[in-house]
Amino acid sequence: MAEVKLGINACFAVKRWPEPEAWLKIVGEELDLREAQFSFDLLDPRVEEPTRWRMCERLNQAAAKYNVHIQTTFTGLAAYCFNLLLHPDLGMRIDALRWFEEAIAVTSMLGADGTGGHIASLSMWDIQNRERTEHLTASLMDSLHHLAELAKLEGLKYLLWEPMPVPRERPCTIDQAKALYEKANRDTQVPIFYCIDWGHQCTYNATGRDRDPYSWLRELAHLSPVMHVQQTDGKMDRHWPFTRQYNQQGIIQPQRALEAIEQSGAKEVTLMLEIIHPFETEEAQVLADLKETVEYWKQYL
Repeated sequence: MAEVKLGINACFAVKRWPEPEAWLKIVGEELDLREAQFSFDLLDPRVEEPTRWRMCERLNQAAAKYNVHIQTTFTGLAAYCFNLLLHPDLGMRIDALRWFEEAIAVTSMLGADGTGGHIASLSMWDIQNRERTEHLTASLMDSLHHLAELAKLEGLKYLLWEPMPVPRERPCTIDQAKALYEKANRDTQVPIFYCIDWGHQCTYNATGRDRDPYSWLRELAHLSPVMHVQQTDGKMDRHWPFTRQYNQQGIIQPQRALEAIEQSGAKEVTLMLEIIHPFETEEAQVLADLKETVEYWKQYL
């Protein structure tokens, strides 16, 4: 039987509670969670020393104080605005590679198991050109293998790759995910796992099982030791909380999801709540929604 733990991605804290002591207190005391995923929206990995080191020390001390394990680190909204490792310009791809190298360094400083996120997006011109797509995909694999080697040297256990709901941001189908997983993990120094998001099965040109989150879990959960959990309607990437209101609109049912994970043969999975409120939402409402979400999920775990 799969061991399933509940945690939270720190995206909820962005701009609201950027102080390590503030958001980790919320996680450890108000939400009573022991696992967290750090968001690089709270600390860009290319922040210069000594500020970067000092912020990492504050994070480590606050995590210890509030008994929270920073299990992984992840790209945030800022990085998602870039093409990163599939940018059409070589210089921009090299710059993205350097960014991920620094992300690995910060992850090591935090003592986390792994890092990852949204890693690459093709341009419209490139996705319409088969030769360019193949060339850039090969370049992406080289970049991932380089980062995996560096991750091993820094003491990380794995890297994470998040399937996205856009055809330019691969993988966005189950078969594509299986094929890219095999390609990425050939002769790699640490495993390159997926971080499946339960709200990303809304790709506009996908059909059937590719638009079904439970199919993704049944077929791929064993390749995804960390997952992003949100309530959603299957139409868009919503990142809703699991409140009474949104549970009536949403399609994510905890028991059904847990059964699908079990059917995949997964051994250990951490479900990271990734609840994203509009920046205009009042902070008291954000906290209330997070508390209700955690209480709801703890009924099933």
